[in-house]
Formats: sequence, C-alpha cells, structure tokens
Amino acid sequence: MLDVLTGFVSELRAAGLPVSLTESLDAAEAVHHVPLEDREALKYALAATLVKSSTHWKAFETAFEVYFAMRGPQYDIDADEGADSDRPSDEADLPPGEGQRGRQGGGGGDGLTPEELAEMLFRALMNANEAQMAAIARQAVGRYAGMEPGRPVGGTYYLYRTLRNLDLDGVLDRLMESARQEAPDGTLTPLEERLARDEFQSRLDALRKEIEDEIRRRLVADRGTEALARSLRKPLPEDIDFMHATREELASLRRAITPLTRKLAVRLARKRRHGRKGPLDFRSTMRHSLSTGGVPVDPKFRYPRPAKPEIMVIADISGSVAAFARFTLHLVHAISSQFSKVRSFVFIDGIDEITRFFETADDVADAVHRINTEADVVWVDGHSDYGHALSVFWERWGEEITPRTSVLLLGDARNNYHATQSWVIQEIRHRARHVYWLNPEPRAYWDTGDSVVGEYAVYCDEVFECRNLRQLEHFVSELE
Repeated sequence: MLDVLTGFVSELRAAGLPVSLTESLDAAEAVHHVPLEDREALKYALAATLVKSSTHWKAFETAFEVYFAMRGPQYDIDADEGADSDRPSDEADLPPGEGQRGRQGGGGGDGLTPEELAEMLFRALMNANEAQMAAIARQAVGRYAGMEPGRPVGGTYYLYRTLRNLDLDGVLDRLMESARQEAPDGTLTPLEERLARDEFQSRLDALRKEIEDEIRRRLVADRGTEALARSLRKPLPEDIDFMHATREELASLRRAITPLTRKLAVRLARKRRHGRKGPLDFRSTMRHSLSTGGVPVDPKFRYPRPAKPEIMVIADISGSVAAFARFTLHLVHAISSQFSKVRSFVFIDGIDEITRFFETADDVADAVHRINTEADVVWVDGHSDYGHALSVFWERWGEEITPRTSVLLLGDARNNYHATQSWVIQEIRHRARHVYWLNPEPRAYWDTGDSVVGEYAVYCDEVFECRNLRQLEHFVSELE
C-alpha cells in the first residue's frame, strides 16, 4: 500500500498539483483511519490531505482511479485472446438461465446475442439493478471495445466504441416510452416526464461510469499504472493555453476568473497604503512633538484613503487571437464589479467601445454575442491594424484618461506590417497611472514576423506573457 501511495503522490506532482512532504505524510496517516475496502472513504480521505483547490479535483480523481483501480485476475488481458478473456465472476450477476447459455460461449454472458444483451441492459436500467449493470458493463467492454494489448491510448476510443454499440440514446427513448405506458392514463405530466427523464439519465450516467472504470481497470492490468497515468495526464486549469482551449476548458477557466479579479482590484487600489508615501502632516507632527519637548521625533504623514481605481481595457479580437479574445471579454465582465469605473474597447482595424453591452446584459454570453455581431471594429478589410485602431482611440477617448486610470492592452501585437503609431502608447503613458500589455503568444515569438510588441513595450510599465491562468496570476502578483 505504501508503494502505491508513493506512486500516487508522485503522479499528482507530475500532473502539477502542489503536494508537500508534510501533506504526503498526512495522507499516509489518513490511510490508517479508513477501511481500505471502502474506495470512496479512501478517496475523500486522500483528497482532504492532498487537494487544496477545487480546480485540481479532476486531476486528482483521474490519478486516483488509475492508482486505486480494483484489480484481480479477472481483469488480465491475454495477448493471444485479446479482450475477450473468460470472466466466470460475471455469472453471479447475470439473470437465472443467462449464465448457462454463457458457458456455451466460453465466459459468463459471452454467448448472449447483441439483442439479448440489449434486453438485459434495458431491464437492469428499468429496475435500477446496480450489480447487473456492472456485469453488463464488463460484458459490453469485452464484446464491443476491441481493446488491443499494449496499445498506448488513454481509453477514450474504447469508450466511444462501446457506447456506440450500446446506443444509449435509443435506450433512453425506450425507457421513457415504458414509463409512459406504465402511467395510470398512459401519459405523463410535464413534471413527471422531466423527473423520469432525469432519473433514467442518472442511471445511464452510472452505467457510463461503470464502463469507464472497466476500461481503465483493463488498461491498468495490460500496461501498468504509471504508463496509463502518463497517457491520461492533462494540464491543470491554470496551465491551459487560452489560444488552444476547448469549450469545456474555457468554461472551467471562466469559473476561475472571479478570484483573480478580486486580487487584481486590491493590488491596483494600493495607493500609499504601505510606507510613508503621503505628504507631511505638519500640524499633526507639531501636536505630537509636545510630548518630546517640541522636537518632531515622530513625523506624521497624510495617508489618503485607498479608492477603487478606474480601468480601461483595450482588446484585440481579430482571428489570430479569437480564443484569447473570448476569454478576454469574460475577464472584462468579471472585473466590472471590482472597479469604480470600467470602460472596455475592442478592435481589429477599427475600434469601438463595448461598455454598453456589459451594462445592459444580464448574461455575459449574451453580451459577448452582441459584441461579436454589433461592435463596429472593421475599418477596411478586417485584418489587424494596431496603429490605426490606437490612433482612433486617442482621438476619440484619449482626453478621458486620468491619473487614476490603469490601461490594460490585450493582444499579440501582430500588425500585418502596418504603421505601429507607437506614439499613442507614449501619450497614454503620460496621462495614465499604469499601462500594462498582456500578450497571449509565447515570448519566443515576440518581434518575429509582423509582431511589433517591442515598439509598444518601451512605453508600457511592463509587458507580460499571458497564455494561461498561472501567468495571469503572476501578472496580478506583480502589481505592487
């Protein structure tokens, strides 16, 4: 058990989870206080000692399912026979009579026709028979997955093949039809229809999990724990590249934005909070000097009350940074409540203010849709022209920048070889409190090809590489 736990902790660290030596010792101690045969208790005991962020839960769960998969000889895959090895233990979970027919085919349930297996699946789901569903999941994987010993895959393809043959959508329709027929008058009310569908869907989700677990157990038996863990390893949410994130990954990123925006607001609002940065308060200094015979031993300073800063966000939404632009728009919406005044601008070769879309929309998705369809950001041909967009910004809104304003520019600074008009950034820097540039490209790509980020960088407080949440958090932590 200690070797398994050590390998598990090593895999968590390899996946990016911060697990200290003390926490690994706490996990080892926690194992002594839970029954090892109870996988759920073991899982949550280890999670309580090793996981510090909800965004790390999925990575932890994946590693746990690999390292603490149920093992046994029934899950061994013979290289000569493939995935259809005998599993007599399945017979105990099959209905009476099915096991006898299964023996004729070599293993428990192996002699069933696809129609008989589908009928068994329907009855198991209808009756919520968990033991029978688990047995059917094992039979379905052995029959449909077509697992190949030694193949370096994570199992997604095997899962797809199994589910495709089971046709769970068709099963759900059949379950709903059966529920309607069993209703007193042959129909269900809308509420009953919804409740029945949700219940059957939850049973199908449980079956899907059983199939995933079975595939994972077979892969562990075939390839070993460490090899499978490497193939299943995915980046943590904070390491996902904005430019290449999937829809699901972008959703998890958006959920992680709000805590960062609070930190961003606090750091930008630090104004003379630490150190004696305010002007000398002569009256208070003289009054306190009376206790020392009129000698101003302890000078007093005026500390202005920290106020919410104003912020202007100028974001490139051209095709080259489309994925980053979607994240940017959600970021703008999230920070709106953290600042006294937030004004947002988007551009391609033209530029438009989009503050109005966020002010009138309750749902950020609606605001983003309106921005993509209604914002006037195309001037000539719809290809990035930073120089023209920034010049228009300065002409129309430059005088509205104040010493309380922090300006965030977001984009890859790929200018299609147009004039840069970098003097605009210089003028903005003279008026604004801070000017920061967030670039979603790797730093090695800066100033290559048509990238002109270097010409703008000389007038910014700092330019940050910002390809993921971890780098965005680093940017926030630098705002002292």
